[in-house]
Formats: sequence, C-alpha cells, structure tokens
Amino acid sequence: MLTIDGITVRLGGRTILDRASATVPVGARVGLIGRNGAGKSTLMKAMIGELEPDDGEISKPTKARIGYIAQQAPSGSMTPEEVVLAADVERAQLLAESETCMDDMDRLGEVHERLLAIDAYSAPARAAKILSGLGFDEEMQKQPVDTFSGGWKMRMALGALLFSEPDILLLDEPSNHLDLEATLWLENFLKSYPATLLVISHERDLLNKVVDHILHLQGGQLTLYPGGYDAFEKLRAERAAQLASAKASQDAQRARLQDYVARNSARASTAKQAQSRAKMLAKMQPIAALIEDPSLSFDFPDPAELRSPMIQLEHAAVGYNDAPPVLQRLNMRIDADDRIALLGRNGNGKTTLARLLAAQLPAAEGEMLSPGKMSVGYFTQYQVEELASDDTPLELMSRAMEGKTPGAVRAQLGRFGFSGARAEQRVEKLSGGERARLALAIITRDAPHLLILDEPTNHLDVDAREALIQALNDYSGAVILISHDRHMVELTADRLVLVDNGTAKEYKGSMDDYIDFVLGRNQPKKDAKKAPAKAKTPVNSPKDQAKERYVRSELEKAEKSMARIAADVEKLDLAMVELNRTPSADTGSKMEKLLADRARASDRLAKAEATWLAAGEQLEEFAS
Repeated sequence: MLTIDGITVRLGGRTILDRASATVPVGARVGLIGRNGAGKSTLMKAMIGELEPDDGEISKPTKARIGYIAQQAPSGSMTPEEVVLAADVERAQLLAESETCMDDMDRLGEVHERLLAIDAYSAPARAAKILSGLGFDEEMQKQPVDTFSGGWKMRMALGALLFSEPDILLLDEPSNHLDLEATLWLENFLKSYPATLLVISHERDLLNKVVDHILHLQGGQLTLYPGGYDAFEKLRAERAAQLASAKASQDAQRARLQDYVARNSARASTAKQAQSRAKMLAKMQPIAALIEDPSLSFDFPDPAELRSPMIQLEHAAVGYNDAPPVLQRLNMRIDADDRIALLGRNGNGKTTLARLLAAQLPAAEGEMLSPGKMSVGYFTQYQVEELASDDTPLELMSRAMEGKTPGAVRAQLGRFGFSGARAEQRVEKLSGGERARLALAIITRDAPHLLILDEPTNHLDVDAREALIQALNDYSGAVILISHDRHMVELTADRLVLVDNGTAKEYKGSMDDYIDFVLGRNQPKKDAKKAPAKAKTPVNSPKDQAKERYVRSELEKAEKSMARIAADVEKLDLAMVELNRTPSADTGSKMEKLLADRARASDRLAKAEATWLAAGEQLEEFAS
C-alpha cells in the first residue's frame, strides 16, 4: 500500500498540506482531484521525494518503483522509439552487459535468462504500439526528438513512462497535450494497467472510465472515496448535507450554552454550572461545513436582444493573405440562441473559422452578413498567456472599461469571482484557472451577443468546468465552442458542426457518433445490432489477391500520410497566427514562405485524402 501519514507541507509561508493522511490500496486506480492551487502536484512531488514534507511521512512497499513524468521534456538526436526503449533501465543495462561479458559464459547465460524473464526482446514492438496509440506513425517514430514541438515531446515522455510499467504510476494531467484519438487510447490503456495508478485529471470522462477511487484534496486534507467521479459527487453531496445538519445542531447547542453562561455566571447558586458549561464550550470543536469556494464564479452578462440570424455565411471562403483558402463553400446561419460546437481534427481549420466569425479574418470569397451592432467576445489561450503579470485584475479591467464608473468595473470583476482584495492581487500570483476567469471577464465586459470560446477549459479544474457549463447554459446569447472536453460539449451544444475536407457542415449525429466516426478512420466501426456481414467470397486468383494486398497497403500509407500532413498544416497555421501577432521588419517575406508551404501542404493533404477514399472504395468492391 501507498500510505500518506499526517504530512504537512508549507510553501512560501502558506500551508499547502495540513496533516493530510490517506491509504491507497495496492492495485487501485485513483483519481487525485481538487481545486486549482489545492496542492495536488505538491503532493505528487512529495511522493517521489522531490519535496520533503515539514512533518509526517509517505511510505510505499519495499522496492516498489514509482514512475512520474519529469518536467524536462526529452531532447537531442534520439528517436521517439529510442526514448521509450531507454525508459526500461534494466533492459538497457542488461543489453549493454551482454555485449561486454562474452568471456564469462555463466554471467552471459544469467543475462540472457533475465532478458527473457522481462520480455526484453518484444520491447520494440511494445514501444511502437504505445507510440502509435499516442499519435506517432511509423515514420515519426524514427525522426530525431529535436524535430518535434514541445507538445509532441511531452507525448514521448508519457510514452516512456507507460512503457516502463512502474509499480506505482503517477500521472499529472496526462491528457493536456493529447487530441481526442490519443485520449481515447490512453483511457483504454489505463483501464487495464496492472499496477497502482494515481492520476491528477480534470477530465470527467477519464475519471469516470478509468479510476476506481477518488482522492479529494481540499483545505489541506485528503479524503478517499470509492468509485469514479460521478459516485464521488453523490457521496460528497451526501456528506455535505450531513455536515450542514451537524453544524446547525452544534450551532444551536453552542448558542444555548453561551446564553446559559451569560445569564448564570454572576449568580453564586449557578456559578459552578456556568463554569462547567463554559468548559464545554471551550472544548467543543467546530464542525467545518463544506462551503463552496466563493471565488469559483462565472456569470456572463446577458446581451441586448438581437434579431436572428446574427451571422449568415453565403458561399464564403477564408484563409490567410493570398494563399489558397483554408475553408471554402461555407454556408452557415447562426441565430441568437444557438449553441454550436466545432468538431474536427487538429489542423482542419476550426480556429480559422472561429476567427472569421469573430471578424478577425475577412471572407476571401462570398459573404458574411451580420448586423452592425452585433458584438463578439472571443476567448483564446493567447489572451490568458498575455495578461500583464505586474497588473492587477482591477487595473486591467479599468483600462478595458475606460470611461465606466469604478462601481461598474468592480461589478464586472465580481461576476467572475474577483471581489474585494482578490481584485487587487497581481496577475503573477493568480493560478491558471484564475487567469482564464479574468480573461473571460475582460472579453465579456460589454455583454457580447456571441461568445466564441477556443479551448476554454485548459486551465480549469473539474468544479470550475462545471461552473462554466452552468454559466454558458444560463447565458442568453449565442455560443460557439471549440473543446476536447466531451462532457462540456455534450452539456452545452445543441448543434455540431464538422470542419473537415476544407469546409464546415452540420453534423447530424451525437457526440458519441462523432467519436465513432473519428475512430472509424483507423479501425472498423463495430455495431452489435447489425446483422452479421455476409461471408467474403474467396478471391481465387493470385493476381487478385496480390492486388488486394497492394490496395490495403496504399490505404494504410494514405492514413499515415493524412495524419502527418494535418499536423504540418496545424503547425503552419499557428506560425502564421504568431507572425501576425508579433510583426517585424521581415514579416512579409516570412509570411510569404509560410503561405507557400501551407498551400503545398494542403495540396498534399487533398491528394492523400483522394488516395484514401479511392483505396477504401476498391476494398469495398473486394468485399462485395
């Protein structure tokens, strides 16, 4: 068992963990949750010995190996495959020793026996499977680490940790750098992980599908609940009701005792009884009710009424400068009460469409019609990252609401939990979730008719995400959402729009249907309700058999090529956005090169997709 016994951790004069205790059973899969800043990562650092508790101790089974992703991403000329294989330190040492102990046959035999025992010779295949699940195709697995972005390097680090199969696996927000496909693969992998797992996550779906216990960190204390996140919420609500009832009873008793002491202390006949009750009061430990954090607040101001449609796209196209359009043939109507989620693979143009709707990019072709008085609030991660660290929320909002009264400025901040002294804290002292709330407060200061939110949950904990969902459902304006949080999409969106193949169209299915659609690109969709497929007629001709094998090979190559090119397109789009944000003397030449590179990448993607479709049609003919 992993035992946390009364540990206290203080950082910068603040008590993060206060005599916290918990016992994690062997083989348990535990979700560690708590508000942003509660101390979850601090607890994990104490578990691996990176941080020494001020008091108490953490004990684990003798010789148990703890696995944790280092903050330093891998780098250098090694390939992802080599990075992952190197994570099995014992295997690497034994293989190296097998090359140097050729003269000692007894030792050589022991080395090979141990290599067989740890299944060392199947390691490359296992490493490739993990990397493939995390999105690395065969070609990417052979490229030098330094050719990848920081997000892909963190995927490698995650792959190496999973491959090493520690006895106690610690994961801190493992889905942060993953797309939908990789997140689904990771969920399946962790479901069957054979040892103890402790994962910090704010993904409700992962917490429900993977873990069998919830370890809740609140107020420096730990409480272990059985079951997934939904079960935890139910138990916590029951416990809150019990504590509230107990607190109300204790408060009433305290009031009676105080009244008795006040009325009888001065009387000689009752002084002893009054003293006795005073001692009872002194010994009475207050019951702490589960009070929700008052700073956890999202309250979007409702806009003035606006007649529908708010936006009408008619045969519109959008792109960057003179390059071929990223999206075209756009025909879309957005009404004043719409809740729309944009779906599609990374690099397909969701952010480009969002920027068109926010009027940050003009329509290259066709028309985008909207009332002149319509206002848009557009949230991106750039706004969170660019908040001036030396300023306070009050200073930032005062500048954003120039000309408004101090009371109006304070009121808007209060909607998002920045009341009183909280409004005068410097931004550098705010957590990621608090900065996200501040950015949302700033972009909604004028009560926009349309909110466009691009990945708004990246810095938010589970409770904050639920609060945001509630606020969006209460908001009377229109919402366009880009998010990998399936739970949020399911609870807020009533229309799904798929951005794919250079355009955007209404998606008629549910979110579950979309997940099946995504996975169907790489594996056949299973449906137990369908009638059994007819047996495939044997292909007798060796020539036909060879042709079918060739077509299957072409299909697989096209799939891998599409994934690789889509990633390239996404990088180029991000580079162009960054270049527009930070212009310099050579911006023009740089943009021209990026545009040319993107045009070539788009052409390659279109060809790969055409090959994939054609190969799929041919395989269907073989199966008929």
